[in-house]
Amino acid sequence: MLNKTLLTDTMSMAQELSGTKGTSQVYALLADGTTVEIRPAGPGDFDAVKAMHQAMSPDNTYLRFFNISRLAAETEARRVCRDPVPGQVTLLALCGAEVVGVASYVTSQDRTEQAEVAFAVADHMHHKGIATLLLEHLVSYARSHQITTFRAETLTENKAMLNVFADAGLPVERHYAEGVFELTFPLPSEDAGPTLDSYLDAVAERERHAEAASLRHVLAPDSVVVIGASRRRGTVGRAILDNIRACGYAGRLYTVNPRARQIGGERCLASVLDLPEPADLAVIAVPPAAVLQVAGQCGQRGVRSLVVITAGLDTAACADLLAVCRRHGMRLVGPDCFGVAVPGIGLDATFAARPARPGVAGLVMQSGGLGFALVDHLSRLGIGISSFASVGDKLDVSGNDMLMWWEHDGLTRLALLYIEQFGNPRKFARTARRVSRSMPVLTVLADRSGQTSLFSREALFEQAGVVTTRGFGELIQATALLATQPVPAGRNVAIVSNVGSAGVLAADACADLGLSVHHPHGLTRRRLRMLVPEGTVTGPVETPAPVSAETFRRCLELLAADEDVHAIVAIVLPTGATGDLVAAIEAADIAVPLAAAVLNQPESVRLLPCSRNGSPAGQVPAYGSPEAAVRALARAAGYGAWRAEPRGHMPAFADIRTADARALVRSEPGWLAPGQTAELLRCYGIPLADLAPPGTEVTVRVADDHVFGSLVTLAVGDAPPTARLTPLTDTDADKLMRGALEGDLALRDLLLRVSRLAEDLPEVTDLDLEPVVAGPDGVVVVNARVKVTPYEPRDPFLRKLR
Repeated sequence: MLNKTLLTDTMSMAQELSGTKGTSQVYALLADGTTVEIRPAGPGDFDAVKAMHQAMSPDNTYLRFFNISRLAAETEARRVCRDPVPGQVTLLALCGAEVVGVASYVTSQDRTEQAEVAFAVADHMHHKGIATLLLEHLVSYARSHQITTFRAETLTENKAMLNVFADAGLPVERHYAEGVFELTFPLPSEDAGPTLDSYLDAVAERERHAEAASLRHVLAPDSVVVIGASRRRGTVGRAILDNIRACGYAGRLYTVNPRARQIGGERCLASVLDLPEPADLAVIAVPPAAVLQVAGQCGQRGVRSLVVITAGLDTAACADLLAVCRRHGMRLVGPDCFGVAVPGIGLDATFAARPARPGVAGLVMQSGGLGFALVDHLSRLGIGISSFASVGDKLDVSGNDMLMWWEHDGLTRLALLYIEQFGNPRKFARTARRVSRSMPVLTVLADRSGQTSLFSREALFEQAGVVTTRGFGELIQATALLATQPVPAGRNVAIVSNVGSAGVLAADACADLGLSVHHPHGLTRRRLRMLVPEGTVTGPVETPAPVSAETFRRCLELLAADEDVHAIVAIVLPTGATGDLVAAIEAADIAVPLAAAVLNQPESVRLLPCSRNGSPAGQVPAYGSPEAAVRALARAAGYGAWRAEPRGHMPAFADIRTADARALVRSEPGWLAPGQTAELLRCYGIPLADLAPPGTEVTVRVADDHVFGSLVTLAVGDAPPTARLTPLTDTDADKLMRGALEGDLALRDLLLRVSRLAEDLPEVTDLDLEPVVAGPDGVVVVNARVKVTPYEPRDPFLRKLR
């Protein structure tokens, strides 16, 4: 009879690896984009594991076992495929039904926190990253089971395996003796922030390359097949086919319709199985009842990716569709989506009314209709699209995948997202934070009805550097500025207008949005006075209404040369008595960001041509109102401030007792007793006090919905609370304390300890510290409540497909 604890651990492992209760497999991408299945080994795998080892070359066998024995394959298969035993974990990598990789660890008898690891990879699957991927999964499982160190023995000639360990992102100690390297590497932990960060960075880099390789079939296909196109115009499938043909796609195009011999001059095939080659991309627009059969045929023919336009699939059908794609190694966009488009290669696999213009904006949307509208606006503005994906039900390809594609495509300069649900917010945050360091990432804060979810999403976007707008129009306006202007280096804005009241409105908007209005002084003011002796030069700068174009241009250039000016808002109202002020804006040679407001233009935003050095696109955004111009600048300035701030770090706390804390929270679910609460806080160096000293009373709360992660909020008096998602860095803690308590080191320490508690113990779903008294002698917690809920944690950074 199996040990009950061991059986529970084994089931937990299967659930962790799959992310889904009751199943035992997970799928992930190799370096070349190939999909493999990773799962625990069991007795039923004996023949397949034995076959893989028997097929290994003598050289490969020697490197794995340090000898060549005809019994090695059977012996190893029996070792790894037996029923679960304490301290041993074996994972298999399968490509289709074939076992192509085996990895295992066995804990030391005398030191159960250490384990020895071993790997074997099929000969024909070398150099695809199988051992590295299996190592990552072993690390993830071991970390969740309090294993702190891996050990391995490798022959000196086994360069491939030595490189796997060296490139994993883990610190490695090597000891050499008699032709064998003995390797020891500590596993990353929250106690070693830099080590954990470097490991996760290495994992993310491998994931980026694997994602790009797999998405090439979706976004750079050499061949496309449209399944379900009709002879009747006005249908979805026919519109997709017509769009692909009309946009000049240079790849090979096929059409499948069993009821037609040709459509619009294009010869039709009766079935996907009749394709003369495995297509890179299949676009499926068939009735819901036919989707699974068609997807299965695509897999049989070797099609590499699917875009499923069809809507109306129920939950079971969606699960079956994803299973088909995983089984055959196909990436999936949709279902219930509007398609994909890559204008630069002439691919428009959508049913949009107008083609997208090639450009620099990457766009991923769950709402396809809103996506079409945004594509139209960006095309009209001249910004254009690098690639567009309507992901619909988002069973597979998601915003995370598209962000990783845009990092490497060489075309995208800014990314736009409209995502209503997050499958893995923690991974999104890390991915978006990395991408935002090199290009603006913009989104709309949609569906603001749920307050807790709203706080979580706002915190998620803010911490990741995502430029968050409040509506569709504002998204377009912010995009127009960030696509054409350099990122502001600060928040000091010079305002120039030939309409005084419009300048006042712009100044009010600056005050509301956290921007400072520049007040010229010294030489700049004197020169402005010489240019506009009848105007106002103290800021906002107001020229006479009938100002000449030359004078207005020189005012702009003079202000741009002032080192205190970080951006300019130019507001004009052309009249019969003025010069061409729009032309003056176009001709101004300035290096700082510039946003124009043309008060009588019908468009909410348009782009003006310019030749100035400061515009990377040779254009200036012109808005229909001063407020819109300021709002776009404020979003850009906030993004610039985020990029400029230090990344922060998570301190290590030597006095934390994590093991004792875990034992406390794994008791009965619900609110802990007062004594248990006090002991839990003591485990994290947070003492409770019976009498409150004088000071400022604040409230610290943690709420964890197990979707976004733990949200830490800090409230002072009646002021709105500030919120950040864990894990908090010291920079995050400082941002929580914005205002009266800014710079309070004791409160910062408390917030960081609370964050660490929430990260270590996902069972803690509610934590209330109220009141917390911040005084001159430190911080004291007067009252506390903690609620725990049973929860099996998932590794949000483990490389796996959804």
